[in-house]
Amino acid sequence: MEEYGKILIIAMPIFLTLIIIEKIYGIYTKNDTAPLIDSVSSISSGITNSVKDVLGLSITFLSYEWLVSKIALQHLEANVLSYFIAFFVIDFYGYWSHRLAHQINFLWNKHAIHHSSEEFNLSCALRQPIASLVNLFTFLLIPAALLGVPASVIAITLPIHLFLQFWYHTKHIKKMGFVEHILVTPSHHRVHHAINPEYLDKNHSQIFIFWDKLFGTFQEELDDVPPVFGITRPANTWNPIKINFQHLTLLIKDAWRAPKWKDKFTIWFKPTGWRPENFEEKYPVNKIENVFNFEKYGTQNSKRLIYWSVIQVLITLLFVSFLFDNIAKIGLPNIFVYGFFIFITIYSYSELMDKNRFAVLWEILRLGIVICIISYYGDWFGLNNVIPIGNYIIFTYSILSIIATVYFVRYDFKNQPKPIYNS
Repeated sequence: MEEYGKILIIAMPIFLTLIIIEKIYGIYTKNDTAPLIDSVSSISSGITNSVKDVLGLSITFLSYEWLVSKIALQHLEANVLSYFIAFFVIDFYGYWSHRLAHQINFLWNKHAIHHSSEEFNLSCALRQPIASLVNLFTFLLIPAALLGVPASVIAITLPIHLFLQFWYHTKHIKKMGFVEHILVTPSHHRVHHAINPEYLDKNHSQIFIFWDKLFGTFQEELDDVPPVFGITRPANTWNPIKINFQHLTLLIKDAWRAPKWKDKFTIWFKPTGWRPENFEEKYPVNKIENVFNFEKYGTQNSKRLIYWSVIQVLITLLFVSFLFDNIAKIGLPNIFVYGFFIFITIYSYSELMDKNRFAVLWEILRLGIVICIISYYGDWFGLNNVIPIGNYIIFTYSILSIIATVYFVRYDFKNQPKPIYNS
């Protein structure tokens, strides 16, 4: 946990800097592809995912370490060769786990968050799941285990492989010539994120594009079919925690309402989007039928709300950085208390972004958590050792956040239309 937290301390400012550069470039070229409120939601999703990972809130039924200890034909050292093998096998593993997440109903729940943005920009790369609480695909790493690639090499290569998928989430880079035949490029990944019928469930590769060509899921970006982004059952919320469980909620409801026991069981393993017979008429859900004729969610917001949301996510990044930099000092079980505070913080301000009046109650709950933490520990997880007035800063911020939320609910929202929902 601590090592991964240190890696994220380095990675976060790099990602944030690139997101800002993309935004500035878009404004300069009069082709801004990164609305601020969408970016705030995406970054918030990235925060929830990284906190979940650092806290170790996931279960692996079959660990790679156990796998390599049982089936390795030899044992490699941690050298250039073992890292190369690890990277190649992880990319194979990534293709199939990614493809299955698109094709099986219950697996889609953990991946829908990544596709939920109706924009395509660097920040949407950070829309990663908290709903992936169980790792089911370690068996796909069997080739590396057979060759005896050390578990330590896999542990280092996995985050590197993930971070290398960041750069191609952009509309500003067009087709890249010869590179298109080898690596996943922005053009390839625009196809993957598109909801156009021509593009659905294509280009699942993560680094090397030849997996799609080998397994029949490749689709080139067509000049006459501009990609439209999002999910066909739109999220209609900026709240990343809600988005993580929307599809699961629908599956549970449909399984409960299904009259046939067979449907109650098989719905989980059917192709993504499958519902029992006549359920679309009996229990309709909002679905985009014409990708070129729908309204994006939440496009009508005051600049005050947008700028306040940006301030909130930047402050949250400071909270997260302190957590990641002091995991060992904060220790167990306190890191889970801290993580809970981060989740409540993001839930609260993203509810405000959705113009939900209950955001005030979430802010009050958050202030209560702050008071309890400071009262019980006498300090904000050791912050006073860094900043002597740390407690006062945290408490003052919490009070100001409530005041701002009340202002938006009582005054700002009255002068603004409610979020526009897809039709």
